[in-house]
Amino acid sequence: MSDTSAEIRGDHPGLAAADLERLLTDNGVTVTGDLVIDLISGGRSNLTFDVRDDEHHWVVRRPPMAGLTPSAHDMGREWAVTSALVPTAVPVAPPVAIDRTGEVIGAPCTVVGYVDGDVVRSVADMDAWTDEQVTADFDALVRTLADLHAVDYRAVGLDDFGKPEGFAARQVKLWTRQWGLVKTRDLPDVEKLAGLLSERVPTEAASTIVHGDYRVDNTILAPGDPATVAAVVDWEMAALGDPLTDVALMCVYRAPVFSRVLGFDAAWTSDRYPDADTMAQRYAEVSGRDLSDWPFYLGLANLKLGVIAEGITHRALQGGSSGADGAERAAEATATFIADGLKAING
Repeated sequence: MSDTSAEIRGDHPGLAAADLERLLTDNGVTVTGDLVIDLISGGRSNLTFDVRDDEHHWVVRRPPMAGLTPSAHDMGREWAVTSALVPTAVPVAPPVAIDRTGEVIGAPCTVVGYVDGDVVRSVADMDAWTDEQVTADFDALVRTLADLHAVDYRAVGLDDFGKPEGFAARQVKLWTRQWGLVKTRDLPDVEKLAGLLSERVPTEAASTIVHGDYRVDNTILAPGDPATVAAVVDWEMAALGDPLTDVALMCVYRAPVFSRVLGFDAAWTSDRYPDADTMAQRYAEVSGRDLSDWPFYLGLANLKLGVIAEGITHRALQGGSSGADGAERAAEATATFIADGLKAING
């Protein structure tokens, strides 16, 4: 993983070294020497920490300090899906320990093994790539998503991970409800888009494991090799559901306005990557899936991102930002996403 640690070292208000050592030892992990904790920058959601002792290297994730909303920041969800995916073709960080209730750490958290590689967040991170490497990276990301959707969730023990039937309809209700919890102003087009989506939910859909937040900066690429995905990370929104919700979200993340949500020029918005339509078509070719009802899925993805953008500002105003710059302005992107969603669903 590339070095993105913030200036905060040692104990952090969200993670005390003594508590973490207890969690590790309770899970049979021998801690050698003092724990060194760095807060990793760049997150808009769960707090992520780089942790080392004299011999080991881990990554710890926990929910934000304030402004939590129901269903997001689910550490148990991350743990269950990554543990199940270890023997599959989908690369994940090896699970180490979990505090499900927060009894030890003070909040639910997970500990996974550190995966060496490159985390590509900004457009500048791609400067050294050739055009051929950009294309190879795009293809690797699409293939990895198709591999995820090809996993038999029953065979890997995720039968009880959720109810895939009716997933898209529940997503419309979920993000409409989330809007009511995080909105910082009235925006009638949100309800308009949600209403149209609820009327046009596809009657048939496949059921797979879905990541729920898939793009390049939620992966770790092999060191110096953009064509190889070393690990897919950030599984807090994973579920059993409709794989086309993942594909549409991956495509909508390509919108330039997404950089405003993250607070910097996001790599995934770079015009060096293929456009959203090309990405969707490539996924269809690799996976063999038909992109039926595509306007609905694009509308739903835009609703989700609009609400997420609003939620980032909501948490920042409550003092729950994870330290990234510009969180108070993320909601400026909401209206654009909602307008794009209405445009998509209206054809």
